[in-house]
Amino acid sequence: MDSDLFDEDHLAYGQVVRTFVERSVVPHMDRWTEDRLIDRETWLEAGKQGLLGLAVPEEHGGSGETDYRFRTILQYEIARVGASALQSGFSTNDDIVLNYLLRHTNADQAKRWLPGFVTGQTIGAIAMTEPGAGSDLRGIGTTAIRADGGWVLNGSKTFITSGILADIVIVFAKTHDSYSLFVIEDGFEGFTRGRKLDKVGLHAQDTAELFFDHVHVPDENVLGEIGGGLTYLKQSLPLERLGIAIAGQASAEAVLGWTIDYVRERTAFGKRIADFQAPAHQLAHLRTAVEVSRAYVDRCVREWNSGTLSAVDAAKAKAWATQLQHDVIDAGVQLHGGYGYMMEYPVARAFIDARVQRIYGGTNEIMMEIVQKDLLRD
Repeated sequence: MDSDLFDEDHLAYGQVVRTFVERSVVPHMDRWTEDRLIDRETWLEAGKQGLLGLAVPEEHGGSGETDYRFRTILQYEIARVGASALQSGFSTNDDIVLNYLLRHTNADQAKRWLPGFVTGQTIGAIAMTEPGAGSDLRGIGTTAIRADGGWVLNGSKTFITSGILADIVIVFAKTHDSYSLFVIEDGFEGFTRGRKLDKVGLHAQDTAELFFDHVHVPDENVLGEIGGGLTYLKQSLPLERLGIAIAGQASAEAVLGWTIDYVRERTAFGKRIADFQAPAHQLAHLRTAVEVSRAYVDRCVREWNSGTLSAVDAAKAKAWATQLQHDVIDAGVQLHGGYGYMMEYPVARAFIDARVQRIYGGTNEIMMEIVQKDLLRD
């Protein structure tokens, strides 16, 4: 059963994305992995092709396009070639950082920060996780204390996507007895970047530690209202988790396709692997699961477009699709045999890239806590 999510405009946009991927992504993926960084030229090219910051209003250089199906088709096209690191970087910029800015900037801030998200000149990061505080953000130690004309920020963050390249960083910090968001710009005195973290997967995506040593943050860099941090976080999490769910779904579909192609061609004991009952039944089960999952994820996209996607349903989608992604990829590696363990095969790269999907954006265990609390609510 094919998805019915997209109409002709989305499919035409998908062709633009596919051309970009073939010309500006596939030839560079090995180099990005070696460099542990995606070069800025790729971001700028994506901006030229109209692939970034679609939701930015026209007065700030964007198209004001809020139909999330365009972002969705971008995810599927990038997943088709296994460029998970680029997919993650783009999602952090558009689904997380830009989402906060679109919701909470004032007119002056919007004028300063939004245009670069359209052109690819601005790469953003969100700094919430700390060495001692992961999914429970109330345990953070980073503080912002009131000072003349602004705030003084102290603390550290870790596991920050795009931490090396980021031009602006939204920092979640304690303010008195509440939590607030601050926008730190590249070059602020006292703001330093630590080592580029050596991860299990997503090697082409830079992930870093960030340090804030008496960083003076002017009042004009406070995002939203002081004390609004947790509320803003709750408002933005559904889209972040939907983006992760789509990444998981898109990856599962891509890997399933690669695996089916492989077992149709590979032979053992004189016949195709696809003709053995055990692998054929396994793939039949996975194909069914992928198609059923796609129907739910598509529904979530429609709910987001209509403004009705709940935090609970986004949590379900994130946990389900990322677990399915794991199951499909694990089977794909097994059915590729020894070649599934070789990094020259995309299924092997997908295997190591996918592991973090069940961790970031809130672990899948936390997603089930959200679901069960809603289930048992009076």
